[in-house]
Amino acid sequence: MGLLSEYIQKKLGVVELEKELMRLIKEYNKLRNSFLLVYSACLEKPIPNISLNMDDYYIIFDFLKNTGVKNLDVYIETPGGSGEAAEEIVEYIHKKFDKVSFIVSGEAKSAGTLMVLCGHEILMTESGSLGPIDAQIRIGRSTVSAYDYMEWVDEKRKEAVKNDKLNPFDATMVAQISPGELNGVSNALDFAKDLVIEWLPKYKFKNWIKTETTKKVVTEEMKKKRAEQIVKELINHKKWRSHGRSLKINELENMGLKITKIDDDQKLADIVYRIQTVIKLIFHSSNTYKITATEKEKIVGIANPIGKPVNLQPKEPEVVELDVVCPKCGKHYKLYAKFIPNAKIDQDFQKKGFKKFPTNNKLNCECGFEIDLTPIRGQIESQTGKKIID
Repeated sequence: MGLLSEYIQKKLGVVELEKELMRLIKEYNKLRNSFLLVYSACLEKPIPNISLNMDDYYIIFDFLKNTGVKNLDVYIETPGGSGEAAEEIVEYIHKKFDKVSFIVSGEAKSAGTLMVLCGHEILMTESGSLGPIDAQIRIGRSTVSAYDYMEWVDEKRKEAVKNDKLNPFDATMVAQISPGELNGVSNALDFAKDLVIEWLPKYKFKNWIKTETTKKVVTEEMKKKRAEQIVKELINHKKWRSHGRSLKINELENMGLKITKIDDDQKLADIVYRIQTVIKLIFHSSNTYKITATEKEKIVGIANPIGKPVNLQPKEPEVVELDVVCPKCGKHYKLYAKFIPNAKIDQDFQKKGFKKFPTNNKLNCECGFEIDLTPIRGQIESQTGKKIID
């Protein structure tokens, strides 16, 4: 039986899944004799705040500032985000800890890849992947790839030289680009490259003393040259074709990166895959889109989409009221969810016309539409820290 099926059959609520996550982190710490920080974002949810940002830096800073251990492991999954936030986090954790390792079992892209490359050790499962290095920049109202943007500008420049003109649409677009904007894009690309060239020799190659084959003494110049070769591969977008391209262990090793294969350690692999599975279940059964956690504390990002037809109004610790609107016909349903086995709550709320929160999380409207309340159950349990009694 797969881990996903195992946990689904247990029918754990969000609160129970969060407790399981913290239990697994504790088990991980015992096995590795380290302090594990989990930072994971749900890549499937199109939420602006899902990217790595300065808020994440402040949360991580707060979680780690009072730790007294020397070894930090970071489980990371992110679509990328702010290179500046990544730099702040990296500088802080290396200042505080003697050894920093990164655990990748999902996707750590863009700024996430930058962070992983600063680790003294990189541990990956067979399902884990990094991505090409590229800065994400804000152009107008959109966030775009700095590399793709510069490629487009260069293409239009060559087209103008060749034809001595541009079509009206492209001409209008190019006219809106300022020299300062182009300079900013170029700087953003150089910023990411410079960080990796600095971090790899400083951290990843710190204990690279002799070459494996010839046993030749490794110089600082050799470390820098290897870092430049790796960066050259990671920014080769013509080769990878996509900002979201997944670079697995073999491809990274072929670049010259040494990767510790988690799957070779059965106990470690079991814990890491369980952490990954539990996080995915939390994301899919609630409105949670980001988790930062240690064995003792957690902070989650919870999305409340505009127009969501649910109004949570806590009245007292034992029960909450909900106003659920059918998205098809607009009919309102008054529901209640209780946290203690009190029959009087059922009597009082049913007299007022409320329906009990469905055990199977399915509310069937009179129009025939089935409303899935699974994310709402997860949201309630996550916000209150209590499990709904069916």
